[in-house]
Amino acid sequence: MYQRILVPLENSPTDVHIVNHVRGLARHCGASVVFIHVADGWAARNIGHLTLRDSEEMRGDREYIERVASETTGAGLQAEAVLATGDPAKEIVDAATREKCDLIAMATHGHRLIGDMVLGSVANAVRHATSVPVLLVRAPSSRGDS
Repeated sequence: MYQRILVPLENSPTDVHIVNHVRGLARHCGASVVFIHVADGWAARNIGHLTLRDSEEMRGDREYIERVASETTGAGLQAEAVLATGDPAKEIVDAATREKCDLIAMATHGHRLIGDMVLGSVANAVRHATSVPVLLVRAPSSRGDS
């Protein structure tokens, strides 16, 4: 079914929902997992243009994504960590192609209407820009919705 699954992470509590879901899916399919976090702060978006060093935020993001990949490997699955910089949707779509992934699995917050317009939706942008299938797993909201 799937051989290589790309999993974008935010470095937020929402991540646990998609990580748990994908670990089960990867185990079922015998797939490897590529975790990606796209650092999109000012330093991250300008690191290439201005020859900047990793910011403290980027170092923390790198440690986080590598820890998630290591824990997944420790659970008996093949996993890698990728830290990208720039526009999250573009970097996710590009990584899916570059890493030869046949599924992108993302957590969503379940914002509605105004929330999506104000906050934007990386998942929405990704699904419109890629030909790779996209699995969206809605994380429970802070209000306790599921």
